[in-house]
Amino acid sequence: MRIGNLTTLIYITRGSDCLFIRKTRKGDMNLDKYLGIGGHFESDESPEECVLRELFEEAQISSGSIENFSYRGLITFISSEYPTEYMHVFTAELPEDFRLPERACDEGELCWVPLTDIKDLPVWEGDKIMFDYLFGDMKDSGMFTMKFCYEGSRLASHVEKSWN
Repeated sequence: MRIGNLTTLIYITRGSDCLFIRKTRKGDMNLDKYLGIGGHFESDESPEECVLRELFEEAQISSGSIENFSYRGLITFISSEYPTEYMHVFTAELPEDFRLPERACDEGELCWVPLTDIKDLPVWEGDKIMFDYLFGDMKDSGMFTMKFCYEGSRLASHVEKSWN
């Protein structure tokens, strides 16, 4: 029995901005959506190893550059159109003077977005709920688990829990 895809996401802040990738690869389920940096596990990787590898591959940011690296939670993404996905979510910070390398990312376009504007981005509906736990009213609530059930691109139901 197949249990789904294992993935990671990291949301990195620099002052009052957050790093996103706007997915531009044709055929990607996230085409034109804004996401944190991340991707699928490789064989024998831990969630931390996966997210740090993806961070370097997609944004050329090394683990030595980030501060306050934290495991924040687990999201179960269920869709009527895509395989179930289990996303390990992390946050970290970069110094105010950090600049992204000039190298283009083959996954999409990297961009800094003011935290005040992130809920206006084209994102999955459940991401807006997660943003409250990462950056909003619930940011001090500890680790979280969330289950998002989608019918097409519409969030049909969700469950969220914080773990203090």
